[in-house]
Amino acid sequence: MKKPELLVTPQSVEHIKALLEAGADAFVIGEQQFGLRLAGEFSVAEVEEATKLIHAAGKKVYVAVNALFHNEKLDALADYLKEMQRIGVDRLIYGDPAVLIIRREQGVTIPLHWNPETTATNWFTANYWGKRGATRAVLARELSLDEVLEIKENAEVEIEVQVHGMTCMFQSKRPLLGHYFLYQDKVMAIENRQENRNMFLHDDERNNKYPIYEDVNGTHIFSPNDMCIIDELGELFEGGIDALKIEGVLQTADYVVTVTEAYRQAIDAYFDESEEAYEEIKDTLLAKIEDIQPAIRPLDTGFIFKETVY
Repeated sequence: MKKPELLVTPQSVEHIKALLEAGADAFVIGEQQFGLRLAGEFSVAEVEEATKLIHAAGKKVYVAVNALFHNEKLDALADYLKEMQRIGVDRLIYGDPAVLIIRREQGVTIPLHWNPETTATNWFTANYWGKRGATRAVLARELSLDEVLEIKENAEVEIEVQVHGMTCMFQSKRPLLGHYFLYQDKVMAIENRQENRNMFLHDDERNNKYPIYEDVNGTHIFSPNDMCIIDELGELFEGGIDALKIEGVLQTADYVVTVTEAYRQAIDAYFDESEEAYEEIKDTLLAKIEDIQPAIRPLDTGFIFKETVY
């Protein structure tokens, strides 16, 4: 069996250095005008700096261009893809088919990862986009373990699965927070809103708090809990899942480094030693993460063990 790639979402070039030390294999970076829900904002110059740093360590750079593109953004997207080709990033993460057309028109040869967020739910569609240039499918977070393994068994492309962090429950292209504050006769600049990582929607009925923020792509509402399956990775390993993603959006840089170290230990124990070695340390690794987990962000296993009802 091949080791799965450990994929992380850094917040800055300095954060990348720490994550390389922690054992990350690949990094998702980019600009919010082209990519959705990035942990950090990377200008073209910073993407170039990060790419040199990551390639020097023998690791990979994935640039997110998975926003939904209206016509007025297509010229900027074309220029951006040409810059990514010049820099030499390893992959482009996309959801909007416009990326396929512009990539072809501009002669860009960077391989693609298909990531339509919630709609990557079956192997047939993954293979469809695989025939059109995608080398990987990023699966929806709402799938059960059985569904993930079935897709991997039948997929002709690599399969990526999120194993840690929050998930986006809702996105609107509308500036809902801006509308709310205007309705309240309050003014808050969008720059301040997007930097504020302490805004929540309160659901008293369910006793949940949903992180929310607004950026150039609209309004994003996240799950009340963080997914963590560091003690349940065995079947994903056995199933040959190609990449495991740690989602670091809205987390602190130190938190993401510690979590990355823990998952690196889990992967190495299983593949460099034995399944038993992983079983011996998995509870300790979970406890390590629980020790640093913010009280407002309970851990759960996401949808991985939920029963699908048809």
